[in-house]
Order: sequence, then structure tokens, then C-alpha cells
Amino acid sequence: MLLGPIEPTQYVSKEFAETAQQLGLTLSRGAVGSSADNALAESFNATLKRETLQDAPSWSDTVTCRRQIFWWANRYNTRRRHSRCGYLPPFTYEKTLTPTLASAA
Repeated sequence: MLLGPIEPTQYVSKEFAETAQQLGLTLSRGAVGSSADNALAESFNATLKRETLQDAPSWSDTVTCRRQIFWWANRYNTRRRHSRCGYLPPFTYEKTLTPTLASAA
């Protein structure tokens, strides 16, 4: 079992792979910049944890976890301000866009 901070080399070690296999996990790794790059998912998950757990080690039960994740995902996708949208919530940003329809031929 790994203790303490996990170094990147531990993710590719034989011991880590064997432990993952024993737990029924499938490992994946992609090259940086490829479609398999995990940076986006890691950033999303870090934001999710930071904004829902708020320094708590875990949720009290499964129902609370599911409710918090649902609440957060709904807020993230509709009301949370995003830098990519000019610091507007996605819902508000999409309302500012002029719809473009293809001309009928």
C-alpha cells in the first residue's frame, strides 16, 4: 500500500499496476497534448472536490455525496462563472449569443 504523497513514477510502477489489477481497475495513460491527456479531468475533479468537500475528508454517507455532486454539477454547468465565458455563467453567456440558422436552400 502506498502511503504519503504519490509521485508520478508510482503511477507507472509494477506494484501500482498489480494493486490496480487486484482492485479490478483499468489503468490508462496518454501522451501530453493527446486526446487521452487527463489534465482536463484532473482539473475538473480538483475543482469538484475543493468546492464540495470544503476541506472535509469525505461525505457522511452516499446520499449526501450524490446530492452534493448533483447540486454542484448543476451549478457548475448553469450558474458558476467561467473565465472562458468572460466570467459569466454559461446560462447567461449563451443568452448573449446571436443564434445563427443555416439558410434554407
